[in-house]
Amino acid sequence: MLKNIALQIATKSIEATLPEPAIKKHLQNFSATGQVYVIAVGKAAWRMANAASQVLQNQISAGIVITKYHHSQGQIPSFQIFEAAHPIPDENSLIATEKAITLVSNLSENDTVLFLLSGGGSSLFEMPLATITLSQIQKITDKLLRSGAHIQEINTIRKHLSAVKGGRFAKLIAPAKIKALILSDVIGNSLENIASGPVVADISSSEEALQIMQKYNINVEKNVWQTLKQETPKEISNSTATIIGSVETVCSQAKKIATELGFKAEIVATDITFPVKKMAKIVAAKANELTKKRSHLPCALIWGGETVVEVTGSGIGGRNQELAFTITKYIANLNDVVVLAIGTDGTDGPTDAAGGMVDGNSYQKLLNSNIDYQQILAENNSYTALKQIGDLIITGPTGTNVNDLIILLIR
Repeated sequence: MLKNIALQIATKSIEATLPEPAIKKHLQNFSATGQVYVIAVGKAAWRMANAASQVLQNQISAGIVITKYHHSQGQIPSFQIFEAAHPIPDENSLIATEKAITLVSNLSENDTVLFLLSGGGSSLFEMPLATITLSQIQKITDKLLRSGAHIQEINTIRKHLSAVKGGRFAKLIAPAKIKALILSDVIGNSLENIASGPVVADISSSEEALQIMQKYNINVEKNVWQTLKQETPKEISNSTATIIGSVETVCSQAKKIATELGFKAEIVATDITFPVKKMAKIVAAKANELTKKRSHLPCALIWGGETVVEVTGSGIGGRNQELAFTITKYIANLNDVVVLAIGTDGTDGPTDAAGGMVDGNSYQKLLNSNIDYQQILAENNSYTALKQIGDLIITGPTGTNVNDLIILLIR
């Protein structure tokens, strides 16, 4: 089946971005004169920390892992393991972050903090500035996520409300040195935006943060407004950072695997940030165009990045599920066409699904199941609809996080 092939391409591509090989490669010549502490934050934090533990072993004085609920895979020698909420921080985010701050406080200039960072860190790693509360951050984050704001805009706000984002964690670690190894889930791999840049200088400004709040009509209390006016660090001298994996990696692997399977494969883009509705039309237009040009088949078109959903309803879903669902109507009755949209971390939105995979028969299955297409979109309830017709992708946490992968496969 074509769906099985699409899933095979996606699964093997994601496996190629697992962080262990890259971590081991970058640490093979690691040396330090003083104590070594490890802080691993993000959805891939457990795998990154475990790999570092295998390489450095007793060189590590102590370490902390802060990851999403159900993403830990057990104990690691010398490490404390914490799990917290995503995409909105909770009390456990603060507890874990406070432990991390305590661990790296009062270090000397001879000491080194190995900082292992992956996507999801903006929520998992949090300590509000003293002038605001966790509850206020939660409400603002929720409003921004529902507004359709781009992740860079959301992270600009996060950085200006946090005591550990936007380079502020690096300031807490100083004078100790920081070696950061980063798995990117941000378009363009801008260091200051990955997990809101805890150990790199911030290029966003307070003025930009205030403009974003006005742009999306986010009304806040006076203390929050005043907090947003506090500027983030613009110079960091004790930190070096290296990208060890990104969306380009997963897309390149998808192209390689699809080619090996006999498809004419092309990476269309690795920097998509379109609204879901626009992206659905782009992918569907390609499907309709290429099914008419038989000389171009079989083909595989590949996109990477993150679409944006403006949440208007109270249903269950994620951006990849909504993209797959939206496309069903546009590719109805097309033969030998499959569209797969998957979050490389294995979790799409606040669901247990990684994404969705649909074909030319999916829309008819919706009709046969008495599912109202427009109502599902209005309620942002793609998970429920795709589950009912058997078009969800369930992988469980993958241990990596490099944006989303979209594959159009035509036999």
